[in-house]
Amino acid sequence: MTEQDLTLPGLVPIPTEFSEDFQAGFAAVIGRPNVGKSTLMNEMLGQKLSITSHKPQTTRHRIHGIYTAPTHQIVYVDTPGMHLGGQKSINRYMNRAAKSAFVDVDVILFVVEAGRWTKEDQAVAMQLKGVEAPIVLVVNKVDNFKQKTDLLPYLQSLSGKVDFSTVIPVSAFKKNGLDLIEKEILKYLPKQPAIFPEDYITDRSTKFLIAEIVREKLMRSLGDEVPYGATVEIERFEQDPETQRWEISALILVEREGQKRIVIGDKGEKIKQMGIDARKDMIALLENRVHLELWVKVKENWSDDERALASLGYTDSI
Repeated sequence: MTEQDLTLPGLVPIPTEFSEDFQAGFAAVIGRPNVGKSTLMNEMLGQKLSITSHKPQTTRHRIHGIYTAPTHQIVYVDTPGMHLGGQKSINRYMNRAAKSAFVDVDVILFVVEAGRWTKEDQAVAMQLKGVEAPIVLVVNKVDNFKQKTDLLPYLQSLSGKVDFSTVIPVSAFKKNGLDLIEKEILKYLPKQPAIFPEDYITDRSTKFLIAEIVREKLMRSLGDEVPYGATVEIERFEQDPETQRWEISALILVEREGQKRIVIGDKGEKIKQMGIDARKDMIALLENRVHLELWVKVKENWSDDERALASLGYTDSI
């Protein structure tokens, strides 16, 4: 596997010759931060692709997750959560990445949290006005309601908030209702050959996925002070030709010296544990041994510097 290799193991093979009834198309997954968009896409794919945590704005890039079956291919477009406020360059980048998913997709999955409708939900709904693609309203986290009848008033209230084709209550975490989403998506996908080769799971490079693994452990391990001021850059990513072991060096960038101390932790215990957790996921991804080194560096104001963002991969062209 090379740095440019875009495939991951465990996919269902499909025929080389596509039937006339084969369907393929794009389904955008949008919504405010922390409603479970990435968890939903991972479950729809049947394997982990987008990183997840309980912190808002975990997803920063638009990511294509490709699910291929014998009869169809669905390209899920996972997006950063659209949010209000936050005037830094990185906030503007994430909102642009989310809005770009509205264009040239066959169906939109608008994900909301059961029982909640916030100003940010309303802002997403306003952005959807005039969008030509059909909108499926996915009400996630319904497992928070012990009595499903208690959810009915909320579902009824949604009818006046956004013009949708149907409402599907689900629990992405408990994998309930996901088959209904796929059936609904297939109503809107055109009959055409697969868009991506059958063994692709994403259009992102393996190097990108490696960086995201480290950032996930960072988000999950630390308090609220650091994660939004931190990002990850892969400095070394190569495979030893003799041992086949992957040699990976990742640089964690933070904006202040105090954040660096928090990431490292007392006697280096925090960053050591992050490295252990990240290495496990990398071994599963690469299906081989991994030697991982993590470093922390202060780069002041990187999240509000357009040039720095571009150098770190935060570009609208991706």
